[in-house]
Amino acid sequence: MSSIRMNTHNLPQSIPEYLEHLRRALTGADPALVQDALYDAEEYLRSELAEQPGRSEAEVIASVAASYGAPDEVADIYRDTEVKVQTALRPPMPKPRTSPLGRFFGVAADPRTYASLFYMVLSLATGIFYFTWVVTGLSVSLGLVAVLVGIPLLILFFGSVRLLSLVEGRLVEVMLGERMPRRPLYSARGRSWTQRIGDMFTDVRTWSTLFYMLLMLPLGIVYFTINVTLLTLSLSMVAAPVLAWTGMADTGVTSHGWTLLAWEDGAGLSTSVPLLATPLVLLAGVLLLFVSLHVFRGIGRLHGSIAKHLLVKTAQYS
Repeated sequence: MSSIRMNTHNLPQSIPEYLEHLRRALTGADPALVQDALYDAEEYLRSELAEQPGRSEAEVIASVAASYGAPDEVADIYRDTEVKVQTALRPPMPKPRTSPLGRFFGVAADPRTYASLFYMVLSLATGIFYFTWVVTGLSVSLGLVAVLVGIPLLILFFGSVRLLSLVEGRLVEVMLGERMPRRPLYSARGRSWTQRIGDMFTDVRTWSTLFYMLLMLPLGIVYFTINVTLLTLSLSMVAAPVLAWTGMADTGVTSHGWTLLAWEDGAGLSTSVPLLATPLVLLAGVLLLFVSLHVFRGIGRLHGSIAKHLLVKTAQYS
């Protein structure tokens, strides 16, 4: 932070008041940015308070005001820095296309398309892990509450869930492009540890995070199924005619004429594709492949919104 002269009489007189002013100054900003800014500000101010024993919070805030800044100035710096960071981290985007065909086929040049595709595959593994972790953690800790051992286990479990939400947030931000928190949830560390534990249990974001992790299993199954089905179908429709034309696939003659492929299913029913129709099969496969890419990118954007809504605290801080 650059040194800035300011009127110390207008500065907040306590750390909670400073954080409240900062939150208000960041009204309208991305909730993930607000969470990061509040965490960083409290971390910095409380470390300065610990290094200057005997001084009040108001005196510490006044002494570091020139280096850290007033809430409004800190908010402006975070907004400016966010724009620069997002610009630097954003993958190169393809040139905007105005024609319908350009927008349709341009999806292949969008890096987010393939990142979303990979996330859909990965979501099955992460969904299984999250679901197992939540079900096991809740069942074990709640089952032992009667003998008191479950209470600290439940607290540790909730802490691990918050940590996992940060990990998931990084995956969502890197792969899906949705801004997610890079710092833990702001938790008013000036409060006593019993109050902070109580906040953990009463915070709606704790329960929405648990719901998200349980939801990831069915979503992961659906995403993986859509991904595999669309890719397998479209790529097979593209590859089959090419293989037939190059002699790498068997063709034959039937009473209906030349066929690309003929096979029997378990009921003994034969299926064949006329060789003259193979260009249409190829064209349909290419179109389905690009439609699939649009579906993957759309699912990525939709899931990013779901993660933002359930994992990021958008309510007002108190």
